[in-house]
Amino acid sequence: MSTVALPARRAPDTQAVVLMVALCAIWGFQQVAIKSANASVPPVLQAGVRSAIAALLVWGWTRARGVPLFRADGTLAAGLLAGGLFAAEFVCIFVGLTMTSATRMAVFLYTAPCFTALGLHWFAPGERMRRTQWLGISVAFAGMALAFADGFSHRGPAADTHAMLVGLAGDALGVLGGVAWAATTVVVRSSTLAHVSASKALFYQLAVSAVVLLALAAGIGQIGQLELRAITPLAVMSLGYQAVVVAFVSYLTWFWLLTRYMASRLSVFSFLTPLFGVTFGVLLLGESFSSRFLAAALLVLAGIALVNAPAKRRV
Repeated sequence: MSTVALPARRAPDTQAVVLMVALCAIWGFQQVAIKSANASVPPVLQAGVRSAIAALLVWGWTRARGVPLFRADGTLAAGLLAGGLFAAEFVCIFVGLTMTSATRMAVFLYTAPCFTALGLHWFAPGERMRRTQWLGISVAFAGMALAFADGFSHRGPAADTHAMLVGLAGDALGVLGGVAWAATTVVVRSSTLAHVSASKALFYQLAVSAVVLLALAAGIGQIGQLELRAITPLAVMSLGYQAVVVAFVSYLTWFWLLTRYMASRLSVFSFLTPLFGVTFGVLLLGESFSSRFLAAALLVLAGIALVNAPAKRRV
């Protein structure tokens, strides 16, 4: 297999910082876009269409640049696994957002960096965790436990038990989405996919997930539930945002940054994404949260920051 020499990765400069903040805002807004479209497009079908559109865009992009996607290189098995996990992640996100708020989903989903660190510790050579990272995971998990406790109590003693359980199920799907996201990252980092172009790794995830999600949507009757007359302009714009801006432009930009800047320094910005997600949920959807959930979110953010903190250099 031929390899391409990449420039030495460096610390983020002003351009990288601006791009990373923009990416975190884009990813944080994603939950709002999904929830806005869920009212007129069934969630699993919506996720499948999103992946299909983005996969076609990546295919066109790679074709225009002469990057081969279908050359046999021994990555098929890993690509199918990564695509399946990617599909599972978005089933959890899209279905979960029909049960819980975008604000809560943003916090639970973005525990993913902590699960990623655990997965790489176990499955990727040279990715052993430091004491600071173990502390970060403990802090984040404490925040997650506090957030679940808030889900049991924030509606008060007279709460509708069914509504409370539905909300907690949505929260749990957010965590499972984070686990699936982390598992996808571990597969990409520790398998043959680590040696292919970023475009091909992304195409595997989008194309396989499109097939899986559309087949699942058909199997559970969501395609038949779709009413074209009920699709609002907001739903169309939300779906376009997810497919073009998030799944195509932002993911390719992220992979481009990884080829030029140190991944450990870029990952520090990940704590901004749930912060943006909570802010957009409150401002645009009118969602609210309790002081206990705010404390839980701050613990999760602190844990993410500790997990991504750079190692101290020994003198």
